[in-house]
Amino acid sequence: MSRLVRGRLFDRNPLRRASDRAETVVLIMLVVVFLMSAPLVALASGAWAHASAQRSELAQAASWHKVTAVTLVAPGPPALGSGNVASEAKAHWIAPDGTSVTGDLPVPYGTEVGATFRVWVTPDGHLVQQPMSDSQVANLTVAAEAGGVVAVAIVVALAGVLTRWLFNKRRMTEWDADWQATGPRWTTHA
Repeated sequence: MSRLVRGRLFDRNPLRRASDRAETVVLIMLVVVFLMSAPLVALASGAWAHASAQRSELAQAASWHKVTAVTLVAPGPPALGSGNVASEAKAHWIAPDGTSVTGDLPVPYGTEVGATFRVWVTPDGHLVQQPMSDSQVANLTVAAEAGGVVAVAIVVALAGVLTRWLFNKRRMTEWDADWQATGPRWTTHA
């Protein structure tokens, strides 16, 4: 780290080329761009994700309903090696639109026939997970904010890598031209 900083100082070192100083200025500007844009991008991506997740939460809460399902068949044992203690059993429930639905319901192993469970369903009776909670909305917001900052960091890092590559390419071209001019004076042809 100290070597990186030492190579970026604005001093009167005669070996430090103008391209070295220009590269330092560009890298400093990229750090400033990151420090200024990361909070703004975090706020914008967080606000967008929060609004989107909140719309989903409200839509799910408005359209999904909790109904009572009754098991019709005892569940079989869980699949070997799955690590689950839950199985699936045939169950019956009435959809919010009044249709009778029979389907597979995840239940704990050992559930008796006739056991009742409260489940979330769509208006036409398809099983769904429970609607999003406020904490899930908050988690999605934080994840989007972090993702925005990471995206800015990647863009700035790629810009830094590209800058360094372009300056190195230019330095190698200059070095090659200098060597072509200096090399013949050092070598003697006998």
